[in-house]
Amino acid sequence: MEEAVTGTRLVPVRRRALPTPEADPARRFRLVRAAVTISSLGDGTRFVALPLLATSLTADPRQVAAVSLAEQLPWLLLGLTAGALADRLDRRRLLWAVDAARAVVVGALAMVVATGAATVPLLVVAGFLLGCGQILYNGAWSGMVPALVEPSGLSRANARLQATGQIGDTLLGTPLGAVLFGIGATLPFVVDAGSFAVAAALVALIAGDFRPRKAAPTEGLPRKLRHDVAEGIRWLWRHRRLRRLCLVTGAANAVGTGLVAILVLYAGRLLGLDGLGFALLVASYAVGGVLGATVTPRLTSRFGPARVLRPATPAAALTVVGAGSATSGAVAGLCVAGYGAASLVWSVAMVTLRQTLLPTELLGRVTMAYQMAAGGSGALGAVAAGFTAHLAGVRAPFFIGAALLLAATAVLTGSTPPPRAP
Repeated sequence: MEEAVTGTRLVPVRRRALPTPEADPARRFRLVRAAVTISSLGDGTRFVALPLLATSLTADPRQVAAVSLAEQLPWLLLGLTAGALADRLDRRRLLWAVDAARAVVVGALAMVVATGAATVPLLVVAGFLLGCGQILYNGAWSGMVPALVEPSGLSRANARLQATGQIGDTLLGTPLGAVLFGIGATLPFVVDAGSFAVAAALVALIAGDFRPRKAAPTEGLPRKLRHDVAEGIRWLWRHRRLRRLCLVTGAANAVGTGLVAILVLYAGRLLGLDGLGFALLVASYAVGGVLGATVTPRLTSRFGPARVLRPATPAAALTVVGAGSATSGAVAGLCVAGYGAASLVWSVAMVTLRQTLLPTELLGRVTMAYQMAAGGSGALGAVAAGFTAHLAGVRAPFFIGAALLLAATAVLTGSTPPPRAP
């Protein structure tokens, strides 16, 4: 039993039972984890290759940041609709269909790069399409883990998936992407397209029906989607704790996305790092992230996910200040690793708390309303960082971002319960 907001009062809501498996649940989770690992490896190669390609086309921080902005902008346009669709359609089918579509998009981008016809506007378009796919994917993904894992195992399952994603994405994928980009600019995008295709095939092998509820898919669908979207927004707005945590997540995402948007310029101009050095700087985030994801299940088991969230934001602020002050790649790498640890502690604890608080039939809509706020703030963060770096230098976004994280800490303090008595 848990409490959910209905109208203006709290009433008990019983979580729906797990879907009847047509295969071993452990096997289904292994397929999901394998899909995440392979897709993350491809994402990492693209993550480092896309800004490197952008900087080879332009030296303007605003145009480099525009590529990152394009991937965040769809949150403002599709976030709520994606959540409503995920609460109506079979989430497994939606996952593999989106990955198959993203394989086509990245494959087409690879062909354009191979012909030497790539331009910054084209990268912006590709980033926008991939961002749309990520939103639809996230909407469906929000309900997959609770459908595969018992509530008592949510924190451990989320931590494993987050750690796997970090290892594949930033620890292995980004150095590989830099090496491949040095050999040929097309290669990282070929790897990414292949990873999407393989991940889609693995998810398609998962047995079971992952529709959260039965609903007429055609008649009056636009009206019903609007109704579903409104219901998800109301639920989030009336849930005081999630509403405050959403504000903090939005601030943190604005900072993180903004710093990522200018990180390639920071690495090259201030630290004197080449493409491989930039990739290793990004990989240090994964080292810290894996550590954070590893310890979070124990912390949430002892203290609960809500209390684990409290120190994560000020810890992230300190590491951002350190990174902004760094003059060497080694110091910057340590700070980025610390930021990765704080970020993954926050991410695992936040996802687990949200999955615990939300009833299954609302997971898609409320999660996407939550993530739309975070994604929208990320788009603003990318724009702000690009212009700030252009006007005040590349270090300025780090110090402004740290101040914003510290300000968000005050909001976070009011959204979590006091520590348990010993």
